[in-house]
Amino acid sequence: MDAFGVRPVLTDMARTIADDGFFVLLPNVFYRSGPAPLFDTSDLADDERADAVYLQAKPLIDALSPELVHRDAQACLDFLAAQPEVRDGPVGVAGYCLGGRLAVRTATGFPGRVAAVASFHAGGLVTDESDSPHAALAAARAEFYFGHADDDPSMTSAQITLLEQALGAVGLEYASEVYEGARHGFTMSDSSAYDPVGLERHWRHLLELFERRLVR
Repeated sequence: MDAFGVRPVLTDMARTIADDGFFVLLPNVFYRSGPAPLFDTSDLADDERADAVYLQAKPLIDALSPELVHRDAQACLDFLAAQPEVRDGPVGVAGYCLGGRLAVRTATGFPGRVAAVASFHAGGLVTDESDSPHAALAAARAEFYFGHADDDPSMTSAQITLLEQALGAVGLEYASEVYEGARHGFTMSDSSAYDPVGLERHWRHLLELFERRLVR
């Protein structure tokens, strides 16, 4: 999920992945604060309203320490492994905005269980902190795809370069692309940043990655 939480647009996206033959889990990573939806996301196409909702979500985002993310990821992976409909083998993780950061942390925290990561308009993948997501990439064994927003202050061109250098330095298979002209949030059809061309491009790369690396 992105910073605005589980809502109909994400449920629809999860169904699209499921329609391609995958068992899909869409976790509410803000569950400690209550069931989704936690915010009124009915008018995210209005930038002022979206900014107000983000301010509500910001404390919950900041509370997601690497330790909590690891604990939650383990619970999700264990839940999937226990489902009779789920075949044996590694999983793929798709993340948007905040979720892109969580997807990378899941891959580095559970290298034997995550084979594919697709991250779109993610922020905070590269920071100056010692626990920056990109700093742990040596632990991962997944193939990565990053679809970056254009001119995104949460993931600048300099940070994209550092991310790519970190991926290359540890020999991971990856692709990293900037979607020219696409704003942060371009995959979300309920936002003002929505870019239908970018969304279709995202589906092509995400599904191709999962089809290539996962068992259906």
